[in-house]
Amino acid sequence: MAANPMTQFEVYRIGPEIKIGAFDISFTNASLFMVISSLAILIIFNFGAKKNTVLPNKIQLLAELSFTFVSKMISDTAGSKAKPYFSFIFSLFMFVLFCNMFGMIPYTFTVTSHIIVTFILAAFIFVGVTVIGFIKHGFGYLKLFVPSGVPIILLPLIVIIEIISYLSRPISLSVRLFANMMAGHTMMKVFGGFVISLGVVGGWLPLSFSVALTGLEILVAFLQAYVFAILTCIYLNDALNLHH
Repeated sequence: MAANPMTQFEVYRIGPEIKIGAFDISFTNASLFMVISSLAILIIFNFGAKKNTVLPNKIQLLAELSFTFVSKMISDTAGSKAKPYFSFIFSLFMFVLFCNMFGMIPYTFTVTSHIIVTFILAAFIFVGVTVIGFIKHGFGYLKLFVPSGVPIILLPLIVIIEIISYLSRPISLSVRLFANMMAGHTMMKVFGGFVISLGVVGGWLPLSFSVALTGLEILVAFLQAYVFAILTCIYLNDALNLHH
C-alpha cells in the first residue's frame, strides 16, 4: 500500500511545547528548515564576500552572480528609485529559493508548500509596499486606483475593480507559490508510490516520469522564487513611481 502523499506536508513539534496564552509557538520541522535555509544563505554569502579575488572561486562566483541577477531584476522592473530596497528583495528571493531547493532533498520539509508561510511573506510585502506608497505620495497614492483616460461613466466600476485587484495581491502572490510547490511535491510522491507498488518489472515507466518531474520541479523551485521576487518589484514600482 502506497504512503499518503500528503503526509510529507505534516507539521510536527520538535522539542518541548511552548505556549503564550492561546498561541502555540513551539519549534517545528517547518521552523527547523527555515532556520537551516537562513543559515545556509548566511554561510554561503559570508564565504563569498570574504575573498574578493580577481579569479573568483565557486562560492564567490555564485554570490556575485546572485547579486548581479537581483540587481538587474530590480533595475528592469522598479528603476533606480528601488535601489535602497535591494537588501530586502535580495533576502526575500534567496530565502524563498533556498526553502524551495531544500524541499527537493529527500526526507526534508518544503516550507513554502504551506499557505501560512507564503501568505505571511506576501502580507508583509503588501503592507510594506502600501506604507511606502503613502509615505512617498501621501493621499496622492490613491490615484493608483484611478487609471487615466477612463470615461467618467465607467470610473466607479473601474475604481472598484482596481481596489479589489490591489487587495487581492497578497492572496494571489501567496497562493501561486504555495500551490506550485505543493502540487509538484504531491505529484513526485504519487509517482514514487507507483514505482514501489509496481516493482522492478512495471516500475520503470513511473520511475522515468519521477526523474523528469524532479528536474522540472527544480526548475519550478527557481522560477517561483523569481516570480515572487519580481512581483514584489512590480508592486514596489507602483508605490515609488505611481504609474496609473
